[in-house]
Amino acid sequence: MSYRHPSGEAFGGHIGRTVGESEPWWPDTGIPRGKPNVVLIVLDDTGYSHFGCYGSSIATPNIDRLAANGLRYTNFHTTALCSPTRACLLTGRNHHAVGMRGISNMDTGFPNMRGFLPKTAATLADVLREAGYGTYAAGKWHLTPMSECTAAGPFHNWPLQRGFDRFYGFMQGETDQFYPELTRDNHHVEAPALPEDGYHVSEDIVDRSIGFLRDQVSLVPERPFFLYLAFGATHSPHQAPQEYLDKYRGSFDAGWDAVRQEWFARQKRLGVISESTDLAPLNPGVRPWDELSENEQRFAARLTEAFAAQLDHTDVQIGRLVRFLEEVGHLDDTLLIVMSDNGASQEGGPTGVFDEMRWFNGMAENVDEAVKRLDDIGGPDSHSNVPWGWSQVGNTPLKWYKQNTHGGGVRDPLVFHWPGGLTDTGSMRRVFCHAIDIMPTVLELTGTEAPAEFRGVEQMPLHGASLAGSLAAPDASPARSVQYFEMLGHRGIWHDGWKAVTHHDRGTAFDDDRWELYHLEEDFSETNDLAEQQPERLARMIDLWWEEAEKHGVLPLDDRAAAQAFRAARRPGLPASRDVFVYYPPVSHIVADACPSAARGWTTEVTLEHPASGGDGALVNRGTKNSGFALYIREGRVHFDYNGFHDHTVVAAPSVLRAGEHVVSVEVARLAGRRAAVRLNVDGELQAEGEIPLLLGMLSSTGMDFGRCMAPVNRDYHPPFAYPGKIRTVRFEVAARRTEQDRREEAEREARAAMTRQ
Repeated sequence: MSYRHPSGEAFGGHIGRTVGESEPWWPDTGIPRGKPNVVLIVLDDTGYSHFGCYGSSIATPNIDRLAANGLRYTNFHTTALCSPTRACLLTGRNHHAVGMRGISNMDTGFPNMRGFLPKTAATLADVLREAGYGTYAAGKWHLTPMSECTAAGPFHNWPLQRGFDRFYGFMQGETDQFYPELTRDNHHVEAPALPEDGYHVSEDIVDRSIGFLRDQVSLVPERPFFLYLAFGATHSPHQAPQEYLDKYRGSFDAGWDAVRQEWFARQKRLGVISESTDLAPLNPGVRPWDELSENEQRFAARLTEAFAAQLDHTDVQIGRLVRFLEEVGHLDDTLLIVMSDNGASQEGGPTGVFDEMRWFNGMAENVDEAVKRLDDIGGPDSHSNVPWGWSQVGNTPLKWYKQNTHGGGVRDPLVFHWPGGLTDTGSMRRVFCHAIDIMPTVLELTGTEAPAEFRGVEQMPLHGASLAGSLAAPDASPARSVQYFEMLGHRGIWHDGWKAVTHHDRGTAFDDDRWELYHLEEDFSETNDLAEQQPERLARMIDLWWEEAEKHGVLPLDDRAAAQAFRAARRPGLPASRDVFVYYPPVSHIVADACPSAARGWTTEVTLEHPASGGDGALVNRGTKNSGFALYIREGRVHFDYNGFHDHTVVAAPSVLRAGEHVVSVEVARLAGRRAAVRLNVDGELQAEGEIPLLLGMLSSTGMDFGRCMAPVNRDYHPPFAYPGKIRTVRFEVAARRTEQDRREEAEREARAAMTRQ
């Protein structure tokens, strides 16, 4: 007889009065048989030409081998920014439609920019896990509002709640490669080692990835797996072990003009561009190399050496993962995809920067000062990014950069490797494709259907189309005919081999934007503008853009600086939505978006009990050796250090702190010209005072700790620098905005601050 247990289980056996009269039955384990594993590897801010197999002189032999035994796509597109591209990859939908028009730190108050993925868009991990896959994520996430990434949650937008069984990596858009902010599953953890021990986060996340997979293939080898491995490389900070930095010394002394020509010629020889492709002219603001001063050349060359070292080091980690898959017998049955999320970065500005936060604070780099510290570039004492000239080299043969909807922002490398499923290995695929096409492709190749309903929620349709047909057919036609682009006001649309695109100047009317028209089938690098020759086609393309924009939730267009500052952190009930903060240590690490603002002045008050035996340690520590502040006890005396890009303002109490209960406070009062007065007090009595020459709007992308430090702010101490006494409370009070001018300045600074998590 049929039987349904009170639990709701439909039982397939027979229930009698006794076991002897009954027939047992077990439900299917749900493990799918004969399906390929999937490994999706995403690099960050890596341009179209940066892989060796796409033209560069940087050593990427492991990626190159995957390409030689797989397929290279030469017409792959992204959104021009990291969080939006990742949203497309993991949902198969356009980024505006899933609330990710910008980075996940933002919430503009409109549904196209919420900073998290809606329940109507189940992720690739959600769907594969339901189909029986083990699902694992490692590295960069950046699909949760950062103000939600604290130990208090809420956790519903974290990786484990979006389809992954395990996660190890960082929630932010970037992290220090030597002192990372790490999360394991649903909680923050400390790095397992320090840079002096040889630690680097890229090695760590690959170790954890291998560990995840080793456990599964050892214990349940029948179960397929999905690994999403997202490196911090090659996003700033460009940091690598010293032997990799040494390897590239002098490699780029010829300058960006010569290297760009060299890579351009190699691209033609490799066939990743056609012989008829033109090299785009230098972008506005990029000077010919021979017009740079000697110091500008030395600084720029050293910055790109650090980039190359980081990419080389990352390639080695990819090689370690591939060797592991081969060792456990799973390389042949694994669909392995390697790609970048957008073009090379423009956040280094025209000269490049020793610390990228300078760009977000609107500060020009003093190159003549920076060259005095050349040997620090690429190590823990730098947070560097390359100048525009080297970024354009990375985007060869294209123009513009990440954030822009021209080719330099949206065209990226894409490699497929699948020994058990590909036959035409080593060849190219020139079919138009986009990040939204990856999920439909994986679903088709794994024989998995996208659900119409997921966990009781009706799903929006996938916007992408599968590329499975192109794997076997070099001349396959695009699976769809149109794709729009929009990023920070820049716009573009592709339709049947043509592209209309505009570079938007913030603050100008969108109707005044000048649209360009390119026939991409014949003009890969977007150098022959046909707008004047074919105005009717251009008009149709522009009309089509507006149709697609309305269909996919792109509107309203918004290029305000403040729009980037309306972050999810401002929502009531989240950690940064107030001006008075009271903490009761020990407290887990606090990410930057959940920290009190350090842009307009503040007071910190620490109530503590100092031990009779004395002892040094950190009381409050935010940031790194590149920028931040720390309140700490050293040699028995209370110190405060405000580190503005290695320009330290230090005040210290003259006397040793006696045993017992104390109130230690720091007052930072903003002055004219973005200066600030600092007063250090113990038990209400002034101990020392000073002046900060420049109060930063974007202090650091690294957050805050109490009673210990994750990363040092200066050379006085080393992690963990744990304080041996008891900290009872830490109280922050942020100064109120005083005038309308203050609010305008704050909006400009916070706009730059928000953009640093790209």
